Amino acid sequence: EKQTSATAIASAMAVLLLPYSLVGPFAGVLLDRWRRRQVFLYGNLLRALLASATAGLILSHAPDWLFYASALCVTAVNRFVLAGLSAALPRVVDAERLVMANSLSPTAGTLAATAGGGLAFVVRLVVADSDAAAVLLGAFLYLCAALASLRLAPELLGPEAELVQPRLATALTGTARDLTAGVRHLAAPPRREAAWALVTMTLMRFCYGALLVMLLMLCRYTFASTTDDGLRLLGLALGTSAAGFFAAAVVTPWGAGRLGPGRWIVVCAAAAAVLEPALGLPFATAPMLVATFVLGLTTQGAKIATDTLVQSCVDDGFRGRIFSVYDVLFNVAFVGAAAVAALMLPPDGRSVPLVATVAVVYGMVAGAMARFERR
Repeated sequence: EKQTSATAIASAMAVLLLPYSLVGPFAGVLLDRWRRRQVFLYGNLLRALLASATAGLILSHAPDWLFYASALCVTAVNRFVLAGLSAALPRVVDAERLVMANSLSPTAGTLAATAGGGLAFVVRLVVADSDAAAVLLGAFLYLCAALASLRLAPELLGPEAELVQPRLATALTGTARDLTAGVRHLAAPPRREAAWALVTMTLMRFCYGALLVMLLMLCRYTFASTTDDGLRLLGLALGTSAAGFFAAAVVTPWGAGRLGPGRWIVVCAAAAAVLEPALGLPFATAPMLVATFVLGLTTQGAKIATDTLVQSCVDDGFRGRIFSVYDVLFNVAFVGAAAVAALMLPPDGRSVPLVATVAVVYGMVAGAMARFERR
C-alpha cells in the first residue's frame, strides 16, 4: 500500500527478507545439533515474548525503526522454526505419504493463518479496536503452540541422539565446517536429484517474485483508477493465487505419485512456460486473474515435490542445514527477482520483455530438469 514504485517494493522486500538470510544457513546447523522438539518449544516461547514486546512498542508509540526491528526478529524466528518443521516431517511420516504430508502442511498453515486473521478481526470488533490487542492475540497463540509441542516426545523429531549437542557454545563450534559438510552431502551423486530440484525451485521462485512485483504495479496503475480499487483487485488476485496453492495441494499427490516428484516439477515448469505469456501478454484483468491461479498451482506444486525430494534424499543429520539453505535460496531469489523487475518495469507495470524473460526461464528450467530425469 505504501511502496508506490517497483524500486520501493524491491527495497521493502530486501529489508524484510535479507537480514535473516545472512545467518540462516549457519543457524540451520543448530537444527541438526539441537532436539527439534525443543526448537519448537523454545522458538514459540521466544516468538510469544517478542510479539508481546512488539505490542508494548505499539502502545508506547515507539520509533518506527524499533517496531520494524522487533517484527524482523519475529520473522527470523518464524523461518528458523519452519525449517525445523520441514526437517522433522520425515521423522513422523513414512516415505509413501511424504508428498501428501507436504501438500497438507502448507495448506493447514494457510487455513490457520486465515483463522488467525479472523480471530484478530473479532478481537478488534468485540474486545478492543487496537493493533496491540491483535498482536497480543498472536503472542497467546504462540504460547499455545509452545505448550502443544510438549505433547511430543523430546527425541521424536530428531536428530539422532549421538548428534545432539545441547550446549549453544558446543553447537556453534565448527558451524562453518558443518555447513560446508551439508552442502557436500547434498552435492553427492545419490542426492543429485534433490540438488537439481533445489536449483529448479529457486529459479521458479525468481520467476514468481518478478511477476508478483509486476502484478502489484499493474493493479495500482493500470487495472484500477484509484488506490482503493487497486488494493481490492490486488486482494482478489492474491486470493486466486492462494486458490492455486490449494489446487496444488490436491493434484500434486496424484501427479507426483504417477510421474515421480522430479517429473512433476518438469510438468509444472513447462505449464508455466506456456501459459504465463499466453495469459500475461494481453495485460488484461481476466487473463491476469487466471494467470495468478496457474502460477500459484505450478509454483506450489513444484515446491511440494522439491520438499519431498529433499526430505527423502538427505540424511536426517543434515536436513536442518539443507532446509535452512533452501529457505535462504528461496528468499534471495525473491529479492533478486524484485530488483530485476524494478530495472525492467515501466511506471505502469506493462513490460513485454519481463513476461518474455520469465517464460524463457521457465522453459529452460523445464528443459534442464527433464534432461536430468532422462539421465
